[in-house]
Amino acid sequence: MDQLDLFGNPEAQTKTHFEIQNGDYIYVPDFLNKKKADEYFQALLDKIEWKQESMNMYGRQIDFPRLTAWYGENDKPYSFSGITLSPHPWSNELLEIKNRIEPKSGVEFNSVLLNRYRDGNDSISWHTDAEKELGQNPVIASVNFGAERKFQLKHMETGEKVELILKHGSLLVMKGELQHFWKHQVPKTKKKISERINLTFRVIK
Repeated sequence: MDQLDLFGNPEAQTKTHFEIQNGDYIYVPDFLNKKKADEYFQALLDKIEWKQESMNMYGRQIDFPRLTAWYGENDKPYSFSGITLSPHPWSNELLEIKNRIEPKSGVEFNSVLLNRYRDGNDSISWHTDAEKELGQNPVIASVNFGAERKFQLKHMETGEKVELILKHGSLLVMKGELQHFWKHQVPKTKKKISERINLTFRVIK
C-alpha cells in the first residue's frame, strides 16, 4: 500500500506494514518532512511542561532516566510505574500532530505521553503499554523527533526480537495483540548524541 504524501515530502517512502507473531506494526520513516519535523521539535522543546518524575524502588526514590509530560483530555489521567499523571490541555502543535497521524492509525486518540531523552544516558527499559486504562489490544502511535535512537521489541514467550532505528519525523504504529505479547525499550547508548523527543499517542478508556 502506498503512503499518501500529505505533507509535501517528495521523498516520502512507501508505508511498510509488518505482521509479526501476536501483533503487527506500521513504520513510516519519513512521515513528516524535515522542515516540518524541525519546527515541531523546536516547539516541543520550548513549550511543553517537562517534568522529572521519580518512582519508589527498593525503598528509594529513583529518577526516571528521561523527562516526561502528559497531555490530552482533562478527564483522562494515566497511571504507570507507581505514578499517576493528570493531563495538561492539548497544545496547538500536539493537536496538529494528532490530527495528522489519526488517518494512518485508524484511531481517534485522546491522550499523549511525551518522553524527552536528553542524551544517550536517557532511556526506557523493557515494558508494555498494556495498562488497564488502555483496554484490549490498544493502538499506540509513536512520533519521533531529534536524534535517531534504537527501538527494540521482544516477544515475551519466544524471545524473538525486532529492532528499528526511529528517525526524525518518523511514525510507528503498534497494533493488534502486540502490547500483550511484546515488550519494547529504548536502550542507553554510549554514542554522543543530541536530544530526542518521542510522542506516544493512545486512547485512555
